[in-house]
Amino acid sequence: HSGSPHRHLGLIFFLLYDSLKRNSGLKDKELGAALGWLAREDKIEIHQEEDELYVSLGVNVYIG
Repeated sequence: HSGSPHRHLGLIFFLLYDSLKRNSGLKDKELGAALGWLAREDKIEIHQEEDELYVSLGVNVYIG
């Protein structure tokens, strides 16, 4: 509808690498290659906190 304000909803999901590996069934090399490609394309971010490796995915949804 013209003239209506658009609403924006931003979501960020944080996943543990070990959980991704376990649930995907991929080997380290396969998962590493997939995550590396997604990170290079700026689709995800990877960061480490102490002994845990996190993968974050940001989703932007525009409504209206």
